[in-house]
Amino acid sequence: MELPLIPPMLATPGRLPPAAQDARWAYETKQDGQRVVVYLPGDGRVVLRARSGQEITAAYPELVPLGTVLGTTPAVLDGEVLALDEQGRADFQLLQSRMGLAHAPALAAHRAAKVPVHLVLFDVMHLDGASLVRLPYTRRRGRLEGLGLDGPSWSTPAALVGHGEQALRATREHGLEGLVCKRLDSVYEPGVRSRAWIKIRNMRSEDVVVGGWLPGKGRLTGLPGAVLVGQRAAGRLRYVGGVGTGWSETERTELAALLRAATTDVCPFDPVPHVPGARWVVPRLVGEVRYSTRTREGMLRQPSWLRLRPDLAPEESSADLPDDIV
Repeated sequence: MELPLIPPMLATPGRLPPAAQDARWAYETKQDGQRVVVYLPGDGRVVLRARSGQEITAAYPELVPLGTVLGTTPAVLDGEVLALDEQGRADFQLLQSRMGLAHAPALAAHRAAKVPVHLVLFDVMHLDGASLVRLPYTRRRGRLEGLGLDGPSWSTPAALVGHGEQALRATREHGLEGLVCKRLDSVYEPGVRSRAWIKIRNMRSEDVVVGGWLPGKGRLTGLPGAVLVGQRAAGRLRYVGGVGTGWSETERTELAALLRAATTDVCPFDPVPHVPGARWVVPRLVGEVRYSTRTREGMLRQPSWLRLRPDLAPEESSADLPDDIV
């Protein structure tokens, strides 16, 4: 049958629900992968669409067998495609080597043998000819779990009702990206960023040394658009990324004056990173940044500036980084 196109419902960044409302919410692990809507027409096929609506089925050939699991029962499911590291945790950098290959099926099949993906399913919006989007989360979740969708490359992880603080603590202890809180009575709102779903990202913070900057553009002309930061490892200042958010207008202006006063022609990072347009500074400014996780090479993902740390010497900013960090 022809299935309706359903854009995925989106979560709003926020905090845990109040303790008094905890029992009204379900908690699911926030996964660091590619959001997909899965269409099972009931004829043996599977069609995967990205959040944008683009079809990406050919990028993930190991998920094709899912098309036969429900037999002739058509369904539309919500989920996330993950690439797992050696500890079984989602690794977005690994997944990037699999993304964007929908138009190169031969290359996708080759990559699948080296970096297999796993699909986690967490909602069902259409089943056996009937729309489920107006049903509350609890009923949709029950229908989903009743499908028994657990296979070699897909699964339906359990959701926890109540105990939000314990669930969030567990994601932090296991190095997971975060938590998604879903109100038990919430309907499915296609394409809507809803307050009925709240996402909480676990963020870390560390001290870094400023070794350079990139000039801003537009309204930021004459000011730093981003600072280039590093951390000490094996006696060298190793580049760990650029930070372009987190300042107020006043803080950015003050930082610009500090950077101009520390200008040098010598790159302080070893090895020298390839950053076109970089301006180098003497590495004496220490700052604290917040970030979500690190790449496999030690680079900071989604960093934002927290504050200057004039109380710290540059030598105090060290990290346990891989030897091959760029």
